[in-house]
Amino acid sequence: MYVCNCNGLKPRDVARAIDAGATRPREVFAHNQCTAQCAKCVCEMRQIIQDTRESWAMAAE
Repeated sequence: MYVCNCNGLKPRDVARAIDAGATRPREVFAHNQCTAQCAKCVCEMRQIIQDTRESWAMAAE
């Protein structure tokens, strides 16, 4: 399964970028040394980032 077909980014690639501090899709791309091509994945990346941050917040409680 790919999050970004253009750059071949899988969910684990996005997760690693988030773990490294990425808070925006642009930062996910930068962490993976690529750029958005068609940008169809940006909404899904935003959702993954938001879900991850929410789960971190719940875990911190």
